[in-house]
Amino acid sequence: MEFTHTTIAADVMRPRRNDPPLSVITQDCMTVEDIEMLLGQTAHNCFPVVVSRESQYLVGFVIRRDLNLALANARKNQEGVVSNSIVYFTDHVPAVAVVGGPTPLKLKKLLDFAPTTITDQTPMETVVDMFRKLGLRQTLVTHNGRLLGIITKKDVLRHVQQLENKDPSTVLFD
Repeated sequence: MEFTHTTIAADVMRPRRNDPPLSVITQDCMTVEDIEMLLGQTAHNCFPVVVSRESQYLVGFVIRRDLNLALANARKNQEGVVSNSIVYFTDHVPAVAVVGGPTPLKLKKLLDFAPTTITDQTPMETVVDMFRKLGLRQTLVTHNGRLLGIITKKDVLRHVQQLENKDPSTVLFD
């Protein structure tokens, strides 16, 4: 009898064990400058938005292009929005934030509150199927609502090629 290991999402998602953590945006404690720096240091097309770095509880996700435009517009056209303005992806901005501080920037309207997510235990067979049928570019991986990682179309293609017994080293550099 042959034992075959069923690959699950946790085996394929990034970040891998020694990778830097996932680039995330918090819903109510990053400044305009923090987000601009994140955009400058990464090339991701979208970013998960979480309640806090500690909880990693997923709120939704935001597309890079929308974020870039919104930040540029706010700096140009919104009175009082400066580098240390806090960016809120929530309905409520605490009154304390407004008193004496810089004008907060509300970007809740940019959020996709229902991004495609799977759990870390989802079999890769199901994940591959979802990518094919739904034409996904990426899916977020969660465990009890907490963000663990991301699987992109490239990760799925690499996984499929490895299954087909192609040399994995050639897959990595295409």
